[in-house]
Amino acid sequence: MEEKKGIFGGALGRMILPGIILQSVLIGGGYATGREIVEYGAKFGAMGWLSGLATFVGFALVAILSFELIRLYKVYDFKSFLKELIGPLYHVFDLVYLLFMVIIIAVMSSATGAVVEQMTGLNYWYGVGAITVIVGVLNYYGEKIISYFETIGTVLLYIGYISFSVLVISHGGAHISEVMASGDHSFVPDATVGAALWTGILYMAYNLVVFPASFFTIKAQKSRKDTIISGIIAGLLMIIPWFMTYYAVMAFYPDKAVLASPVPWVAMMQADNAPGWLLFLFSIVMGWTLIETATGIIHAMLERVDRGLTDTGRNPLTRQHRGALTVIILVISVAFAKIGIIDLIAKGYNALAYAFILLYLVPLLTVGVYKIMKKSSGKEETKVIPAEIAK
Repeated sequence: MEEKKGIFGGALGRMILPGIILQSVLIGGGYATGREIVEYGAKFGAMGWLSGLATFVGFALVAILSFELIRLYKVYDFKSFLKELIGPLYHVFDLVYLLFMVIIIAVMSSATGAVVEQMTGLNYWYGVGAITVIVGVLNYYGEKIISYFETIGTVLLYIGYISFSVLVISHGGAHISEVMASGDHSFVPDATVGAALWTGILYMAYNLVVFPASFFTIKAQKSRKDTIISGIIAGLLMIIPWFMTYYAVMAFYPDKAVLASPVPWVAMMQADNAPGWLLFLFSIVMGWTLIETATGIIHAMLERVDRGLTDTGRNPLTRQHRGALTVIILVISVAFAKIGIIDLIAKGYNALAYAFILLYLVPLLTVGVYKIMKKSSGKEETKVIPAEIAK
């Protein structure tokens, strides 16, 4: 009874697709512009790599534990997952997730508007309108089209980031070496190793919001080996562009024209007289990653709504409902976008990072680890996975 499998039916679906989805949802808004990397690492100069290291280790660990808990307990939507972790407090997570979803999409809207205006001179609302339409269409068609779109986006992003990094780092290699050798952290004079590490942990913590977007991909995983490998791959996929951006920023450190810019990548490429085709490629990569992030976060929320409806005996959302709700969420977020990208990242993200630490990270490292150990100590680990789970 062999079922015909698509490209995600084998090792790609089990090992790499979870990381692709996580990376695609994560690298939007402030990440793609370089703003988050400055705020959560590069501002510390030569110490900034410690923030990146802490982010990678934390993200990979959380990915492994989350994937394993999902696999063992077959909780493929975040309502079911969080009920295993925090019981009735999952309603509080719903509220925090909703607030964060609006803020992060607002960041993307602000970033898109800035990039569209800088690159093309077109009005801010062209970029915002394009995102709204495309994200609505992707959520209308669902998981399969989202998987393909975000896989293509990952390939495109790496092509773009490698091109951007080669340009900037090749021109500023000597200055990067000087910054690292001298231990320069003059942009934040009172920086410490502890502060750099904690900033990386905070960055990982607020990015816990992206995990629910990947839950549907865990249906294909069959063993702990799958979860460990896919968790490490997820950590690598998200941190490699981080370090590319970090070292590019070091080529200009501590220049405020770059470190205080709403879109540091544009500032760096313009300072290096990047060719027009590369700036055009950056605008495409930016737009694609922003769409990926909005699509993944909203898709996870729609899955949560579907689960709530089915639990109360009602029909799940239709495609039309999904498309309409997506547009409504985006319109609300656009209203927040006018606050500005730097203020949104510096103020909004930090506050909600602590909420995710309390509602996701601490329970995962305590209750989650206990439940994984308890489940694994029995016979469950060797049970054959039902065919419908691996679809």
